Amino acid sequence: MTVLVTGGAGYIGSHMVWDLLEAGESVVVVDALSTGFKWAVPPEAKLVVGDIADQALMRQTIERNYVDAIIHFAGSVVVPDSVRDPLAYYENNTSKSRTLIDAAVKSEVKNFIFSSTAAVYGDAGLLPVDEEHPPRPESPYGLSKLMTEWMLRDTAAAHNFHYTALRYFNVAGADPKGRTGQSTRGATHLIKIACETALGKRRFMEVFGNNYSTPDGTCVRDYIHVSDLVAAHRLALERLRSGGSSMVANCGYGRGYSVKEVIASVERVHGAPIDARPTSARPGDAASVVADSSKARNELGWVPQLDDLDKIVESALKWEAALQFRNQR
Repeated sequence: MTVLVTGGAGYIGSHMVWDLLEAGESVVVVDALSTGFKWAVPPEAKLVVGDIADQALMRQTIERNYVDAIIHFAGSVVVPDSVRDPLAYYENNTSKSRTLIDAAVKSEVKNFIFSSTAAVYGDAGLLPVDEEHPPRPESPYGLSKLMTEWMLRDTAAAHNFHYTALRYFNVAGADPKGRTGQSTRGATHLIKIACETALGKRRFMEVFGNNYSTPDGTCVRDYIHVSDLVAAHRLALERLRSGGSSMVANCGYGRGYSVKEVIASVERVHGAPIDARPTSARPGDAASVVADSSKARNELGWVPQLDDLDKIVESALKWEAALQFRNQR
């Protein structure tokens, strides 16, 4: 059987593909390459360049490759962009996911893993938040993901279909073997921006807001290494294939770091200061979101291996340096 990975040429998706291949899985990737890269897809995986909104293409890909499970990463992820252009996010994240889910049901794919987000919680405060916390998304991005969770819930109630929605906290870092990492041009991820600044790819970086209700006034987030995140997906896949019921689970480490603390880590690992300039807060940004990941640990057997901010930063810095010599195409 084969695992279909949507968005498998992107940041998290490419890490997932490498992980699945190492586990002996057959993998087919569907990616429109709007933000992903052909070179990020391992040669052992089959790449289909196309849009998940093309249901005929998706059904053909599923059925020709004997797909029994879908891991769905494709989508848009920038919170402020979703505030500026909400309809684009509802189209790309919600409407297209609906088409993909429909293709899965019609092609009798029973196992589905969805890339959701902690943004469904909104501003949850400084204490770790569990899956029972009422969702209060503060941006169209968060709401677009929550609506997809609802579609999955209702589809599972109506069909022979089971899903796991993993709510990511802040994903960072790069493959420890140096095969892939965060490569998107103009990315908005804090650790990537700080690493670009440290390496001289940016003259300075901006700190959006410094009067939040947090210990140092800057936003607090739970940063998770991308390799630990994809390990949770593989465990979720094993659980679904073994007959596990549908579930929603957080993926984070359970501790938060502020923007200032992240910058200090980059400076510490890099060995030099970086130019970080305060500016106004961005619309849609929550003050603090930290995970209670007990459910993933208990029900998936997930044991993070890279829970260390400096290690996350070190892998991100190494990848950012390697990108200077890579011909992106």
